[in-house]
Amino acid sequence: MQVPVLTIDGPSGAGKGTVSRAVAKLLGWHYLDSGSIYRSLAVAVLKSGLDLSDVAAICRVAEAMSLEFDCGDELVVKLGGADITSQLGTETTGNTASIIAAYPEVRAVLLQKQKDFQRLPGLVADGRDMGSVVFQDAKIKVYLTASAEERALRRYKQLIEKGIDANLIQITREIEERDCRDQQRATAPLTVPEGAHYIDSSSLTIQQVIDQVVNLVD
Repeated sequence: MQVPVLTIDGPSGAGKGTVSRAVAKLLGWHYLDSGSIYRSLAVAVLKSGLDLSDVAAICRVAEAMSLEFDCGDELVVKLGGADITSQLGTETTGNTASIIAAYPEVRAVLLQKQKDFQRLPGLVADGRDMGSVVFQDAKIKVYLTASAEERALRRYKQLIEKGIDANLIQITREIEERDCRDQQRATAPLTVPEGAHYIDSSSLTIQQVIDQVVNLVD
């Protein structure tokens, strides 16, 4: 029996994680946050003090890392048994993840780890290349996006609510730079997967997006 897969691709800050977790919970399906896999690797690489241009060393860290996902109301990620969730959302981690994700050798190591999440009764896979690369045969694909300004504003509000100083102009610039890097990388660039349903969430509530995606599965 083929395991159904719903992929949700899109740029950073579009709301993929929130929507994907909610949809997975409603459907009773497994959940894969590929961004957390790359961000977890970024945390491991930063902890090890590796040069970000040392691809071979980064691949060795990727092969050795042990990850656990606890997908309750909030995603909890454990690296080697230690909760690293709070470290995943920092700008340093995000920018590092974007840099190392551009290496074909690193993506090859992590590809099979992602495919292993495809189990019954189904999988909701959230990332930047889920429908275009990892699960090309997925029956239902979504491309979720929003303007860079809207995504930066959301990120800014999140940081302020957590008591973290933030600069809206700087966040907007970093998001635009990350988009450019993700779209122009040679391996698995950020793109709209063939046959994907395009959703711009700039003027939508999270619930409206969730409803649209669940309706696609129904």
